Amino acid sequence: MTAGLKEQKKILVVDDTPENIHVLAGILEDQYDVLIAASGEKALKIVSMVPDIDMILLDIMMPELNGFDVCRELKHNNSTSKIPVIFLTAKENEIDEIIGLELGADDYIQKPISPRKVIARIKSVIRRTYAEAEKVIEREEYIKFKNLELDSSAHIVKVSNEEVFFPKKEFRLLHFLLANRGKVLSREILLNEIWGENIFVVDRTIDVHIAKVREKLGEYASYIETIKGLGYRFNND
Repeated sequence: MTAGLKEQKKILVVDDTPENIHVLAGILEDQYDVLIAASGEKALKIVSMVPDIDMILLDIMMPELNGFDVCRELKHNNSTSKIPVIFLTAKENEIDEIIGLELGADDYIQKPISPRKVIARIKSVIRRTYAEAEKVIEREEYIKFKNLELDSSAHIVKVSNEEVFFPKKEFRLLHFLLANRGKVLSREILLNEIWGENIFVVDRTIDVHIAKVREKLGEYASYIETIKGLGYRFNND
């Protein structure tokens, strides 16, 4: 798989069943860098050795060191306490869910695993976690950048004094980029801001909408820069 097509996110999958590891790795490897651990002990070792793990999918029912023990260890360590954790469980058990949430888990996925549900839950937690950490939102109603004008109260965009129509999502995307010009905005932040964290959309959606916005901006299209592996930025120069 071409590395440039992957998200710059590392996900550690922890499960003592080889079949589950194989299924989850197959679901995730097209979009993420996947690490695997077949036990709680191996998971903690990987986390201590590999920097910048962005999420852990953690099976509860494992021998010796179970998922609750692993999560407790992670959350009590300052260097790993902020890593989001999604529990994998074969049991529909409210007590287990309460214990997991009290330990600091971000979500639950019940087995058998649905690929669509896994991806949706991961994206939702990543957006929520990292959008909050990187929040940069500015909300000006009227923005003028050289001969590009945007008035959100009237839903009007003018390029060199000519009014250009932007549908709602494209308008909001342009508004957000312009209001935060000069800042690199990740796909997670853009998806969370424009579509909301509980809506299932793929990252390609952002790329398509960026392309449509560029088409309508004429001489200003090149100001929307693609920052490889990170996201997009409206150049402020």
